[in-house]
Amino acid sequence: MRGLLVALVVASTAAAAVPAPRTTKAPWPRPRDALALARRAGFTPKTHEFFAYHVHAHLDVFVNGRQARVPPGIGIDIADPAVHRFPEPDGTVGYGGISPPCKHPCISPLHTHDPDGILHTESARAHPNRLGQFFTEWAVRLNRTCIGGYCRHVRFYVGGKPYRGDPRAITLTNLKDIVITVGRPPKPIPSRFPQ
Repeated sequence: MRGLLVALVVASTAAAAVPAPRTTKAPWPRPRDALALARRAGFTPKTHEFFAYHVHAHLDVFVNGRQARVPPGIGIDIADPAVHRFPEPDGTVGYGGISPPCKHPCISPLHTHDPDGILHTESARAHPNRLGQFFTEWAVRLNRTCIGGYCRHVRFYVGGKPYRGDPRAITLTNLKDIVITVGRPPKPIPSRFPQ
């Protein structure tokens, strides 16, 4: 009985260390505990990227026509010395190019390298991830009616067409373009993966 109690305390302490999804308004920065969030999303972090299954989906979030940035380094332990940093054209920093491999797990199979909205799946097995898993890693609330702190006038688009299903279930297949709008949408709605 005592062993079970200790296990429950350890499990609840570990769960408490992972932040709850943010229910605030944008911007939503990269969370600090990338690997704990990756595990919560159902991933097993690895010591490097795998390219057996390598696909890119794209995510845009607009609030009243203005773009809310998807930050770089989601799903990556950017403090690990094997994770390279590189300057971005907008003055921010990108993360990745892990070589040699990290000594300990440092990257989720689903992650962002740059602030360009590209969601990278780089894994050892061919299995598409879902948008809900990415939002778990980002620690931002996402459901049919809400994103973060916005729960009115939220709309979803895939390939430029309205999407009325559960947004968490959208598969992140190669070159899929996903747009979430809050309030006034941009004109036109992006419909193609940016090249």
